[in-house]
Amino acid sequence: MKKCSKDPSLSDPGIFHDPGLLAHADTIRSRYRAAVDLEEKLCRKNAGSLKNFADYHQRFGLHFDTKKQECLCDKNNWQCVSAYRVPKQDGEIFAAHFPADRFSHQDLFRLKILWPGGDGDRIPTAARRVVQDPHTLIFNAQVWEPSKPYAWQSSEPVRRTGPMLIYETHAGMALEEGRIGTWTEFRRHILPKIVDAGYNAIQMMAVQEHPYYASFGYHVSSFFAPSSRFGTPEELKQLIDAAHEQGIQVLMDIIHSHSVRNEVEGLSRFDGTLYQFFHDGPRGMHRLWDSRCFDYAKPMVVKFLLSNLRYWIEEFHVDGFRFDGITSMLFEDHGLNRAFASYADYFGPGVDTDALCYLYLANRLVHETKPAAVTVAEDVSGYPGLAAGIDKGGYGFDFRFAMGIADFWIRLLKETRDEDWPLETLWHELTNRRAEEATISYAECHDQALVGDKTLLMHLMGSRIYTAMHKKHAGMETLRGVALHKMIRLITLATANAGYLNFMGNEFGHPEWVDFPSQQNDFSYHYARRQWSLKYDPDLYYRDLYAFDRQMIMLAKEHGLSTSTCPGLCYLHEDHNIIAFCRGDLFWVFNFHPEWSFYDYRVDAPPGRYRMILDTDEARFGGRSGAGEAKIGQSRVT
Repeated sequence: MKKCSKDPSLSDPGIFHDPGLLAHADTIRSRYRAAVDLEEKLCRKNAGSLKNFADYHQRFGLHFDTKKQECLCDKNNWQCVSAYRVPKQDGEIFAAHFPADRFSHQDLFRLKILWPGGDGDRIPTAARRVVQDPHTLIFNAQVWEPSKPYAWQSSEPVRRTGPMLIYETHAGMALEEGRIGTWTEFRRHILPKIVDAGYNAIQMMAVQEHPYYASFGYHVSSFFAPSSRFGTPEELKQLIDAAHEQGIQVLMDIIHSHSVRNEVEGLSRFDGTLYQFFHDGPRGMHRLWDSRCFDYAKPMVVKFLLSNLRYWIEEFHVDGFRFDGITSMLFEDHGLNRAFASYADYFGPGVDTDALCYLYLANRLVHETKPAAVTVAEDVSGYPGLAAGIDKGGYGFDFRFAMGIADFWIRLLKETRDEDWPLETLWHELTNRRAEEATISYAECHDQALVGDKTLLMHLMGSRIYTAMHKKHAGMETLRGVALHKMIRLITLATANAGYLNFMGNEFGHPEWVDFPSQQNDFSYHYARRQWSLKYDPDLYYRDLYAFDRQMIMLAKEHGLSTSTCPGLCYLHEDHNIIAFCRGDLFWVFNFHPEWSFYDYRVDAPPGRYRMILDTDEARFGGRSGAGEAKIGQSRVT
């Protein structure tokens, strides 16, 4: 038998370097062993490969070949016609072959499912194209078989050795106009902005089909279908191809933590029951998200989700995934109202060990399918070992988001005057991470920008963000807000472990939150767009903030920040609001004091000769050319 994975030594996993985990060693080993055993079982039954197991998309849905058409559905022209009936084979799977002229490109179809005591229209679970009628608003599957398949032009980027600099995007809200943008418009107008800004990866939100636009793409209905509201599958492929041509990796938000409740266009009650894909009863419902929760103990659910990963890699050439909502997956109560104040929260009762097994398998499958692929865990709980390698007894994510950093910044801005910021606490939050796990830091992402909250600059500026960003009208409050915006982002990047993330528009301090059209706002697109023109206006500070962010990202790439040594604290003075640290050949000094500029200030620094390479207070960055909020020097060996 061919083993799927290298079995690590479970007697001393790398995560046990944390002595706090030793009390839970037996639980950690047993959970990890369950994941390894499941992988070996699936490999044994599938010719030694998880990839062979992950074939749901090849078995289900509508498929064409040169000899026959196979349709695992009941295409009926909206009428129950015996010629379109799909019989059950082997007592489990419904399958039928149809004449070559029965289905053609762009035909609409759906299933009529009959079950004891009822029936219902459904869209196939592996539908690759789903469209909504603009008048009736009804969703249907669509036959998508172009005469010529898309011809890929660019080779895919290889795995990076430098920092991951991720630009978080949403194609629909990426335009300045108040409407839904498309894949093509994103490729033509937004991708060049990302290239110019210097980021080397994009994280695409809302790719999978979702019936409600305002869900931000998180209430997925058709997992194998790219959202048709943004364009065709070929147009999405062209966008990804263009990103690869620029050397940019494309990560995709993958939603495997839950599914929309919709029944006709979703998975809920697909066969008339509540429990085909999901848990039955209350556990199958997420009360906060109003969605359905997968049962990861079911082999067909695992096959469905793993196949979904394989499909997006092979069909659309994505370079990896950001797994959303992992905390909800890991805990039977979805982590709601848990403080996660001790390791007992992770290794006590109420943990969904089947979800842990699935996440392990997901990482194994992704890296088997595409060794250079990147996986990122979005987990609020901080579950130990998610981003540790399997050789360390972990679950194999390449990175995890350092979500606590953004939460800390928002809490600090809401609760503490900036002159009273506790720098020791700030340093701890910025650098607190597990040694065996690579993390990606960010000061804010889309979460902080959602309606009901504010972006960093909105917190810093208040209503002045609308009235005082013009350089002729700026007072000290504006100058302070602009300075702190640069410093917050810079110190977050400077201390980041393996990467940094920014949500589109926040690099220039976008002045609005995000709110999609809904009944509550009279279906307005005003807040579901990005005001790019602000960053090009020379009279506004937005342009200067963008200039700084671009220089900051360039610095990170040139000096390989995430691959250099860990940041080492050299000096911290709470009363003077000064913090200084070294990293690699760079020495960083931040002055957060609201009034004092401190000339000839002495701090301890490694021996060497220094020159200034970046100053947030330069005039080109909207500074005063000398006040010196933050200064960075490059160390040279004498």
